[in-house]
Amino acid sequence: MRASVIQIAVNEDESVEARRRRVAATVREQAGADLVVLPELWTTGAFAYEEFGREAEPLEGPTYEAMAKAASDAGVWLHAGSIPERDPDGPLYNTSLVFSPSGDLAAAYRKIHRFGFDQGEAVLMGAGSELVTVRLPATTLGLSTCYDLRFPELYRGLVDAGAETLVVSAGWPERRRSHWTLLAQARAVENQSFLLACATAGTHAGVPQAGHSIVVDPWGEVLAQAGAGEEVLTVEFDPGKVAATREQFPALKDRLLGLQPPRRP
Repeated sequence: MRASVIQIAVNEDESVEARRRRVAATVREQAGADLVVLPELWTTGAFAYEEFGREAEPLEGPTYEAMAKAASDAGVWLHAGSIPERDPDGPLYNTSLVFSPSGDLAAAYRKIHRFGFDQGEAVLMGAGSELVTVRLPATTLGLSTCYDLRFPELYRGLVDAGAETLVVSAGWPERRRSHWTLLAQARAVENQSFLLACATAGTHAGVPQAGHSIVVDPWGEVLAQAGAGEEVLTVEFDPGKVAATREQFPALKDRLLGLQPPRRP
């Protein structure tokens, strides 16, 4: 399986519409890949809180339309990163979109864990409540977004739902880049899954971004990692390695906690 992880630079001197066109063109250049992944909130920047309301769009808005066409033109499965979604009957959401090679929407995931400690995203956006997986011909994706990476129980739930390849779309700050790499490897190892983590480059509202998108195998080995700037990270991996790893080292079968409600004394 061939994946292209597109690490996009989000800079204030480029309009959202110009960036949308540029990213769509980059997606089209990935024809021949099986899966293409974009980062979190690449239209606005994950830390540009004041832009969320101004740039929020309905689920089937301009980014949806541009990415659906790009996926169809390239003939790829496209995890189009996330957008600030405006629900007409509720709050904003940080929503990821996944398109099939025909350009149809295969899944939408509203970010469950909102970052900000009662500020920023944590108060400006609503929380999702549903785990989301997407079945591809060669593997099943488990979807997550940025701050989700710090919550291992989410990934256990995705694995229980059949996920074999975990995807993290993120706008991760440079000052905590060491956590980014550490947690990506930990989530891959503990869930015996491939993990593709796509981050942004550039600066969002004065916050330098980590970049360093990463692809990790079920043993925690780093198959590829980007640098700090804008980059397309291309990697080939064998999805069959997940089943082989889980059979060779069946740690998931020894789980005792979280499988059933605790007994009352």
